[in-house]
Amino acid sequence: MERYETLAYDTALSTLVAVLIYVLVKLSVDGYRHWRARARVLVVGSGPVGLTAALIAARSGKVQRLVLLEERCRTALLARPQQIALDSRSVRFLLGLGVDFDNMEGCWHNEHFFTKVGVFQEYLLSLLEKRKQELDIQIHLGTKFTEEYLKKIPTSEFPRVIVVCDGSCGESSSVLGISSDYIVESCNAYGANAALERADQRQVPTPEIRAHSLYFDLSAYGVEFASSNKEAQGLQSSALKSGSHLKIYGTFRNRYMALACPMSDSKVVKFLRHTPNSSVAALTLG
Repeated sequence: MERYETLAYDTALSTLVAVLIYVLVKLSVDGYRHWRARARVLVVGSGPVGLTAALIAARSGKVQRLVLLEERCRTALLARPQQIALDSRSVRFLLGLGVDFDNMEGCWHNEHFFTKVGVFQEYLLSLLEKRKQELDIQIHLGTKFTEEYLKKIPTSEFPRVIVVCDGSCGESSSVLGISSDYIVESCNAYGANAALERADQRQVPTPEIRAHSLYFDLSAYGVEFASSNKEAQGLQSSALKSGSHLKIYGTFRNRYMALACPMSDSKVVKFLRHTPNSSVAALTLG
């Protein structure tokens, strides 16, 4: 009886040791594979999109090294006065990335957060700086992405993933040998922008002012409507149905106005297409 007990004990012990060895080996192999699977990532451009992409990569746990390139120096990058508006969906997404809007200069309006582009970029840069203790992150401001830059990277350190976020006028794609021809999807609308700078005001973000389904009286430009004219009534109805959109935004110092008119063949829209260049710039924004 004692011999069977000893045999059972030895069998159980051997099985336990074998299971432990298997688990340790599997964990080691999985860890090594995970380490090997981590990618070296290069992000070109440190605008809001580029910085957000870099922050997502840094928090993914799948990046071995993250390099961020920006052609502009830090002063020029963070001094941009333009305003950025983040809707509720964007806010929820950024909260998941660790963005604390309570510690960022800006204001709330209708579940939207408004701040300057430079303020938003500076905050995301600070988050990336904090991640340097956990991850190999290199931020190179004032460095342009060129063929010479790529040639200087050793083959063993060449990035597996390159994310280009240098704007619609950027030239980084051509450096990678990618055609600069893009598929452009029309939004079926015409647009115009105007800007006003008031040097005596501060750079304080302000909520957006929006107006939709607008009708513009362009009688001063030769477009008149008469209620007795059926054709004119049809044009007026078409103009009202098209519903132009107006948005005023920016800071107290830099005010911007954007006008969007849905594409149509009405005389009103045709006149609006040709008049902004000579008249919109003269508008006074409140």
